[in-house]
This record gives sequence, structure tokens and C-alpha cells, in this order.
Amino acid sequence: MDPSDVTIPPMKDLTVDNITENVIRINSLCQDERMKYVLERLVTHLHDFARETRLSTDEWMTGLRFLTEVGKICSDVRQEFILLSDILGLSILVDSIDHPKPPNSTEGTVLGPFHTHDAEPLAPGASISHDPAGEPLLVVCTVHDTHGNPIPNVKIDIWETDSTGHYDVQYPGREGPDGRCVMTSDKEGVFWFNAITPVPYPIPHDGPVGRLLKKLGRHPYRPSHMHFMFEGEGYDHLITALYLRNDPYETSDAVFGVKDSLVVDIGRAGPEYAAKYGVAEDHALLTYDFVLVSDEETSELRARNSKEALDKLGRKVRIVNGLPVPDLD
Repeated sequence: MDPSDVTIPPMKDLTVDNITENVIRINSLCQDERMKYVLERLVTHLHDFARETRLSTDEWMTGLRFLTEVGKICSDVRQEFILLSDILGLSILVDSIDHPKPPNSTEGTVLGPFHTHDAEPLAPGASISHDPAGEPLLVVCTVHDTHGNPIPNVKIDIWETDSTGHYDVQYPGREGPDGRCVMTSDKEGVFWFNAITPVPYPIPHDGPVGRLLKKLGRHPYRPSHMHFMFEGEGYDHLITALYLRNDPYETSDAVFGVKDSLVVDIGRAGPEYAAKYGVAEDHALLTYDFVLVSDEETSELRARNSKEALDKLGRKVRIVNGLPVPDLD
């Protein structure tokens, strides 16, 4: 960049009181309105955090070393940054903001660090788990829109742990996917499969995030659950999970993922289910009706929520593609 093209005032005699406005001023050269707005708010909050806490150099360096350790432990099968975001409540907050849900739809929750892209497509009724020690579970679900219409041809990613609370990717020498699959809803919006009853488990706590939890006096456990991710043409992407009622960690999930509408009971197959799905009577059974929100509904709700939230903060913005940018008019 040619210095002669820079129109901002020279930055001299920077102090605790004026450093923030100067950083924002030079960042304002950015031509991307959304990026400029995000950086303006990020710098403002970061600087205010340092001023309010009177952050010391030692603490600042400790934080930088911690983030470096988080990055070093990440791999193709372990995402420590997602884990960090999860335990700070940021993941669930971002999902709630970016994927708002009307009252009659299925709520979202955290993705977690163990989703993969190598799950195999399976036919209805297939078993996703090869763990002989787990309690066999029949899962029968439907997918509808907010008007009650079934949605066919929805791609559903499903994943869960084995009976010891470990995902397949946590095992060295993993040869292929297990405890996970991809299914497609049929013309009635139905998908069903065989799995094992979920169990509670600790998130990985042998790294920097685990050490942080210990320092904070928090446990690393997640309640028993099964993950689902839905992709359907014309519908908002849904990442969610079903949690078993009365799990010992139901009200203290380490990553803040549990929502009342996602807590379910394990039932037992009666004669009708047993005959239709080829299981014994009294077989463990999980049923659920997932309700997806259209892209149009989501876009309108996201824009409305953004405007209302920022109006309360007294920020003058306009909404572009569902996201706020400064309103300079």
C-alpha cells in the first residue's frame, strides 16, 4: 500500500485511552463492510477486557501460550479449538444466533469435535454400531416442516459413542467409521436404524482444554446423547442431539448442549413396533419427530432477531444477508 494513499491521521503518542480508536480507524480501510464491523467490535471488546481486568503481561503471555497449545494438539480427528469454544459456551451461543428457531421446530445444539465426513450411507434398518457390549436400541424418527408436512430426501448424519463412551476416532489405528452413518428420509419423512443406547462420557481432558476445566473446578462430562445433522434442500441446516432423561449430567453438561425440548425417554417396543421393525418386544426404543425450518423462515427470523437485539444496544446498523453492518447513512 502506498503511504500517500492512506487518509487516516498519523498514529502518534498512543495511550491506554486512545489506542482503541486508532486501531479501529486504521482497520476502517477495509472494504468489506461485514469484516470491518466484526473487527471493530472485536477490537473494542478485547481492549475493554484488557482495561477492565488490568491484564498483566504475564497473564497475556499465559493466554498466548495456552492458545498455542490448543493449536498444536489439533489434528484431523481432534479439534481442540471447537472443544474450547464448546466449554466457553460460545458454540451454543453462535448456533442459537445464526440458526434461530420458531417455537414449533427442533432446537439446535453443539456440533462437538467428533463429527467426521467419512460416515457411510446406510439403508433403513441398518446397524450403525458394531459394539457387542452396548444395549441394542431401535431408533425410529420422522422429519417434518413447521406446517407438519413430511420432508423426503433429507440427508441425516448420525453419530454416537460406543458403550465405553469413546467415539471411533478416539481409537488409534481406526480402520473405518463405526457408531456413525448417513441416512436419507423416505417419502414419508421417516428414517430408522439400529444403534446402542447412548452413555455419558468425558470430553477429551488430557490437553489444554481439560487443564482449563480442572483449573476452573469443572467436570468434563457430557450426558448420554446421540448426534444428528440434517441437510435438506430449501431448509436451514440443523445440528442437534437427543439427550436421555435423568442422566447424571443432564443439568451440568460440560459444553452447555442440553435443551429441554431435546431430552427424551427410552421406551420399549410393543407388538406393533416389534413386528414392523423386526425386533423383540420390550426392545429399547427411541422415537422422535424432527421439525426443520425453511431457509426463508430462518432468514426472516435471523434478520428480525438481529435488528431487535442491536436496537436494544443502541447500535445503528442495517441488515445485509441477515447480518448487521454499520449504517452510515
